Amino acid sequence: MMTPYLLCLTLLCPAQAEDLDDLFEKAIQTAVKQSSSFVVKIETSGGTEVVRTGGPRPGMMRRGTGPTTGVIVSADGYVISSSFNFANKPTTIRVSLPGTNERKVARVVATDQARMLTLLKLADLTNDSKLTVPTAIKKEEIKVGSSALAIGRTLNAETDDVPSVSVGIISAVERVWGRALQTDAKVSPTNYGGPLIDISGRAYGILVPASPQTEGELAGFEWYDSGIGFAIPMEDVFAILPRMMKGTEKEPAILRQGFLGVTMQSGDELFEKKPILGTVQPGSPADKAGLKPGDTIAAIEGRDIVNFAQMRLQLGKKYEGDSVSFKIIRDGKEITFDKVILGSGVAAYDQPFLGILPIRDDNETGVEVRYIYPKSGAETAGIKVGDRILKIARPDLPPTAPLVAVANRGALLDLLAVGRPGQEVKIEVKRKADGKTETLTAKLGDLPETAPARMPEGASAKKAGLKPGEKPGIVQKKPETGLQKLTLAATGQDYWVYVPENYNPQVACAVLVWLHPLGKNKERDFEDFSSSWATYCDDHNIIIVCPPKEGAWTGIDSDFIVQTIRNVAATYTVDMRRVLAHGLGVGGEMALYLGFKERALIRGVAPIGAPLAGPVKERITTQPLSFFLVVGDKDRALEGVKETNDRLRKARYPVMLREIKNMGHEYIDGKLGVTTLEELVRWIDSLDRL
Repeated sequence: MMTPYLLCLTLLCPAQAEDLDDLFEKAIQTAVKQSSSFVVKIETSGGTEVVRTGGPRPGMMRRGTGPTTGVIVSADGYVISSSFNFANKPTTIRVSLPGTNERKVARVVATDQARMLTLLKLADLTNDSKLTVPTAIKKEEIKVGSSALAIGRTLNAETDDVPSVSVGIISAVERVWGRALQTDAKVSPTNYGGPLIDISGRAYGILVPASPQTEGELAGFEWYDSGIGFAIPMEDVFAILPRMMKGTEKEPAILRQGFLGVTMQSGDELFEKKPILGTVQPGSPADKAGLKPGDTIAAIEGRDIVNFAQMRLQLGKKYEGDSVSFKIIRDGKEITFDKVILGSGVAAYDQPFLGILPIRDDNETGVEVRYIYPKSGAETAGIKVGDRILKIARPDLPPTAPLVAVANRGALLDLLAVGRPGQEVKIEVKRKADGKTETLTAKLGDLPETAPARMPEGASAKKAGLKPGEKPGIVQKKPETGLQKLTLAATGQDYWVYVPENYNPQVACAVLVWLHPLGKNKERDFEDFSSSWATYCDDHNIIIVCPPKEGAWTGIDSDFIVQTIRNVAATYTVDMRRVLAHGLGVGGEMALYLGFKERALIRGVAPIGAPLAGPVKERITTQPLSFFLVVGDKDRALEGVKETNDRLRKARYPVMLREIKNMGHEYIDGKLGVTTLEELVRWIDSLDRL
């Protein structure tokens, strides 16, 4: 690509252009040679042979065998690099310093999980060593269009050789929610961790794979060889270095993205609507500071905010423990919060649980109780099957506040979501036995770790699908049932759907999205899968959606999958509180990715033999997400699935883990003689538990 500098040369006379071209080349060569004094070669050994990739390309990536790059950031032996280079958790790390043939042992002492940087400390450096540190370019001096050189160490045996280089420009600043610069210089795994420099040899930043949509060591790797590269500004690296240098090999420092704990009324809409708070997570920094649903964010750190994107841009630069000032509008008045201390993104409380299953497809106001969980707050309070919940006290308001009318199942879930386990709430119920109204006090508890032991009867109301006061009439002709091949009109992509033979449009069905393992993408494969589920689908109103995929699933496929769900929901009556992603192997990994990416749509994730590759995202109170993990004790994924269970629980997600004896990497159908499939069906039926 011709840089703006070289483009200007074409406007000059040939002699002048030739002279300036030579000068530019010499400037590049001088800058690269200067950078060689602080650019190191990093070699790793041990660790896992393959790395599970999350984000837009869930699957597996084989560990690289060549060297990677790092930058000296302290004269006494600290080196910064991209966390991408250590995703396989190597057992040995060696660093070759410029001008020497000796490889120094290095230890990981810190990781910046927000910007995916890893800090190494050279373990055997002599006391009199004084290493060269790059000069950082201030962010205010970085201009779009400036020449930029991406530097990396190659397979050259001698570290006094000049590094590899690719030439480009700074194409954007404040990318990846304010955390990165963007360049069109060639960026590859060889120079991940290396510097992006100017033609004077000063450092713009550290080259990393990065993504505005996903997180983790491998997030952004899909941009490799795309003409887009990212770098963390060097000024920011030096600013966080004192925190990272507090870490040791035994207790590495971990820097995390700052977390406020709110969601927007506009959902994921970034640009068009005002940043009005929809929910405030109980126990979160926002809750502790006094922010409330309905507040409009007017300014952050003195900068005016007009939409959610600007809010994310300002908060995206912050770490856990950082203090942030806010100006909000509440009831037409401006209120300033000077010091809101951001948290870590881990929910302060588990999801609260009353202990009931509701009647669905109900045309009356309130929520009729279908099932009472044993030993739950609902049972202890005296709520009975058939009672109708009419009102409830908002858990986030003082106990003296009036009770709030409950319109339906969704409204009750939203009201309970702002509570916390152990909290007492008043509930007004209409008794089934005599029609009398009583006010009870129930103590919220924790979600159960098992599905109901039996399938409760009567999931839907007798007048299912009717509007208030409406009398049953002639049921419209129902759509086709059984296994059928459908096509997305917008893209022409085919997919398969199984609809229960006894489908009733007045009864909302759960939707199970089957994400097949590698190679199981033919119609016959979907016929086999739907036949193993047909009885359960017919008995419990479950629709199966089977999107096919050639090769490994990728994040790009999520749009296709989501559209198949929406198309089915437009044709059939779907219970949007019970939409789940289910898959085996790489299909299970895609299910986990889809669950986090599409939380406004997906309510359950049931992977088999599939660990979570990427990071666990924070739990959102108004978008409940539950997990049903299955793995065989002979499956190579066993330890990874167990680790996934621990990580999800730490983030306070409701999780059920089932380890099946004498099972390898296979599906849980009746051939194994286990009851896990039946339990999974009961779990699907209870996804709308309250």
